[in-house]
Amino acid sequence: MSLISLFATPDPTQTHSWILPETSEIIYGGISSTIVFALLVKFAFPLAKKALQGRTEKIAKEMSDAAQMRTDADTEAGDIRRAVGDIGNERTRLMAEADVQSEVLLREGRGRITVEVAELEAKAAADLVAAASRIGDELRGEIARLSSTTIDKVVRATLDDKAHQDLVESFINSVGASR
Repeated sequence: MSLISLFATPDPTQTHSWILPETSEIIYGGISSTIVFALLVKFAFPLAKKALQGRTEKIAKEMSDAAQMRTDADTEAGDIRRAVGDIGNERTRLMAEADVQSEVLLREGRGRITVEVAELEAKAAADLVAAASRIGDELRGEIARLSSTTIDKVVRATLDDKAHQDLVESFINSVGASR
């Protein structure tokens, strides 16, 4: 060996094998990898396991809630279907009741109207009789007044004072004789 080869530093880019790293790198790399894997196993895997378990529980709860909501929805749908059927029956029942009530009201109304018409006809007939009687009385009174006025005028026009005096005396005599 030469002196130069003793003091010469080896080339750091050159290794003893083209596949394997240096022995020191294998030892330090193995120790650090073991430490990292140990820390991962001790701290990271429980957190990951817990996160996955929580996600599983969350999904299971959501599925349970969805199943409950579906059951509730099916129950409500059944209730609505029954209510729709009940609405149809209720509508039919109410229509039948309305028909019966309308028949009763029509019958009662016709009966009341018949009674009222009969009462109005009787009252109208009585009013006609009373009006005819009143008109007859008024007509007789008017005729008597007009005839009295007319007779007075005719008698005055046709009788002279002498004939008038004779009539008055004969009336007085006839009244006196009848007593």
